[in-house]
Amino acid sequence: MNHPAFYDKAPRIVMRDPLAAFLGAADDGLLEYRYLDAVRLAGHSCPTVAGAYLIARAALRALYPDKPAERGGIAVHMPAAEDEGVTGAAGNNGFHGIGGRFVRQALLDFATTPGTAAVQFSRRDNGDAVAVELDLATVPAAANLRSLMGAALDPAATTAQRAPFAQAWQDRVQRLLLEHADDPQVLRLTRLN
Repeated sequence: MNHPAFYDKAPRIVMRDPLAAFLGAADDGLLEYRYLDAVRLAGHSCPTVAGAYLIARAALRALYPDKPAERGGIAVHMPAAEDEGVTGAAGNNGFHGIGGRFVRQALLDFATTPGTAAVQFSRRDNGDAVAVELDLATVPAAANLRSLMGAALDPAATTAQRAPFAQAWQDRVQRLLLEHADDPQVLRLTRLN
């Protein structure tokens, strides 16, 4: 896949997946997720996709400060209803497990934290929990982004006419991932217990 080079410079998320270890899919179950993986799953790159990726990274680092987070060991609580906004998250159809182990079902729920934009993450083993909220106000978009988008949406627009919009769009994503990945003004993390 041909993609912007900055995707490869974005922070990575390493997790341990007991199911991957059990099934022999990865040595010791260690999996490394890259921003490009998020782009492939979402089908595009935007500040929301990058923000969600960084929210997850911040929460996992806070919940597992000394070791890789355990995949399947975290419940995620979205603040809004499933059909509100564009979370891109799947419904309640997670993996049922094998022999009572590796269950991933019912680890994502919606509208559990009304009145906040923070996504809550909680460890299933010890109950530790954090909330992370994304504030993109300090990661400005190009001043002419709206007009560039309008021109790019014109059905008669050529590839060359669409390129400035795509570049401006990805410039903001790049700033978010490379300059603000650990910025507490952009990613506001609160410990819940």
